[in-house]
Amino acid sequence: MKKLINHPENVVREELEGIALAHADLIKVHFDPNFIYRADAPRAGKVAIVSGGGSGHEPMHGGFVGYGMLDAACPGAVFTSPTPDQMLEAAKTVHGGNGVLFIVKNYTGDVMNFEMAADLAMAEGIEVQSVVIDDDVAVENSLYTAGRRGVGTTVLAEKICGAAAEAGYSLSQLAHLCRKVNGWGRSMGMALTSCTVPHVGKPTFDLPEDQMEIGIGIHGEPGRSRLPLKTADEIVEMLMGPILSDLPFKAGDEVLLFVNSMGGTPLIELYIAYRQAHRLAVQHGLKVVRNLIGPYITSLEMAGCSITLLKMDDELTRFWDAPVRTPALRWG
Repeated sequence: MKKLINHPENVVREELEGIALAHADLIKVHFDPNFIYRADAPRAGKVAIVSGGGSGHEPMHGGFVGYGMLDAACPGAVFTSPTPDQMLEAAKTVHGGNGVLFIVKNYTGDVMNFEMAADLAMAEGIEVQSVVIDDDVAVENSLYTAGRRGVGTTVLAEKICGAAAEAGYSLSQLAHLCRKVNGWGRSMGMALTSCTVPHVGKPTFDLPEDQMEIGIGIHGEPGRSRLPLKTADEIVEMLMGPILSDLPFKAGDEVLLFVNSMGGTPLIELYIAYRQAHRLAVQHGLKVVRNLIGPYITSLEMAGCSITLLKMDDELTRFWDAPVRTPALRWG
């Protein structure tokens, strides 16, 4: 194992210390329990948004804490769900009086622990609603989930709902918007290599040099099939086909096209993938009105990519375009 680390057991804490030093104008870090929160939290009168999950997917979620996105993020150990006490303390810290929205990726530990945290928070008088993201079309069940996995649409939901919270949406309005984004988003990913969890010290799975895994999960869960390596255009077609057929995208629909690196794939290759994904979307009659390209929900150093298509309307476009200022996403 070659990694830029000191000791495997200190990886998450030292990463949190680093992000706190690097972005002190935007975020603060609370230790024991660990969570990242907005430097200006709590924001009185604003619904707070909290998310979280296992570390190793950076910048998801801690890199999305700040104006126009998340109020707090709870990092678990690498590929391990955070605990209810992290979520509860994060919610209490950022609660501005108008409730808290939990955005939860559909992984069994995340869902269970966020449910427990919601119950604990409500027992302390904090109104909480939770929305589960389950946009992965690759498989219905996996090692970590009952039902579809939560992947790329999570990033888009956090951005859009974060902007709506800044605009004054109520908790019920935000939850409805988040469910709408989840319902209109579809994703699928693939891997060229495995990844190595620091405390394990060896690759999560074996993938020969001449093969690829289609439909892989962000923790290295198996996908739909293992195939001989194909060209970029052929790979993108394998991902776009199930996405386009799963949600009845129809001619004339406006969409956001998100091409994501799993961590080890460089931008030069992502733009090659985006070129073909855009071409296939246009052939399907879709109008690509927004895009996102880069490593935003990763799997440590895994080489590979995922593609997300989100159907857009005026509401979603307005909140996507709204200003955002976080460590990993900034515009406006």
